[in-house]
Amino acid sequence: MAQLLNGIEIRDQIKAECRPRVARLVESYCRPPGLAVILAGENPASQVYVQSKTRTCAELGIYSQTITPPASVSTEELLEIIEKLNQRPEIDGILVQLPLPPHIDTARVLLAVAPEKDVDGFHPCNIGNLVTGRPGPRPCTPAGIMELLRRYGIPIAGRRAVVIGRSDIVGKPMALLLLHENATVTICHSKTPDLPGVCREADILVAAIGRPAMVTANFIKHGATVIDVGINRIEDRALAEKIFRGDAARMAQFDKAGRILVGDVHPLDVRTVAGAYTPVPGGVGPLTIAMLMVNTIASAERRLGAA
Repeated sequence: MAQLLNGIEIRDQIKAECRPRVARLVESYCRPPGLAVILAGENPASQVYVQSKTRTCAELGIYSQTITPPASVSTEELLEIIEKLNQRPEIDGILVQLPLPPHIDTARVLLAVAPEKDVDGFHPCNIGNLVTGRPGPRPCTPAGIMELLRRYGIPIAGRRAVVIGRSDIVGKPMALLLLHENATVTICHSKTPDLPGVCREADILVAAIGRPAMVTANFIKHGATVIDVGINRIEDRALAEKIFRGDAARMAQFDKAGRILVGDVHPLDVRTVAGAYTPVPGGVGPLTIAMLMVNTIASAERRLGAA
């Protein structure tokens, strides 16, 4: 029986560790950590994500402010907002919620965030720190995965790791974090020959490609640890039936909601082949916001001299 790696339990552990750190900052420096989130436009999914982030801030005692310029905001106006936040001493972290409206120069906006306030870990300075193994904020989803592996006692050193996906947000930093823990790492993508064969070599397989249930049993080495980063919303009943193959409980969920979430890994196949795996939902997703809180607190500690 494959072991389920419960991201909700690990999230709760991380949040419990955050609370005394926030309390120490309030006691010693008379202010909590501060996080500013910029949400441009009215993307429904982004609104849900931001609400989750601000709710978690409130739960942990972190000050948060959400700035909501209209979808018509210009790149220059966003840059002005970020510069003001860079100058505010009570703001320790700045998060620009992606995607931005299509007319915005996203790269220029992200580059404008002061590296010391870049709690997403996307600024080139912080990516450079990651590459060279220097301290600094790490991208939240890969950092959360590393916490999950560590807290479940999954060995990394000397293991073969394969990451499917080469995005700047997940794939590349994930590979670097695994490399720093002495895994032998391969990054796969759409041009990789014999993708299933390469994946079957992995002791740790991380799927971050955005294609529902693409990673089937023939991608997975028997006993491997499989980390599913994908969150795909399925609204086609025929596709849901194909994926869940007679799983009455999951199809009942689909019929009730008219949709269901599926990861990049086939949810039935992984249980029969893997040694351990993350579910969708309830696996990697909860850890991303938890690590955002960790990065925000760590930024405040550095800026206040409490680190």
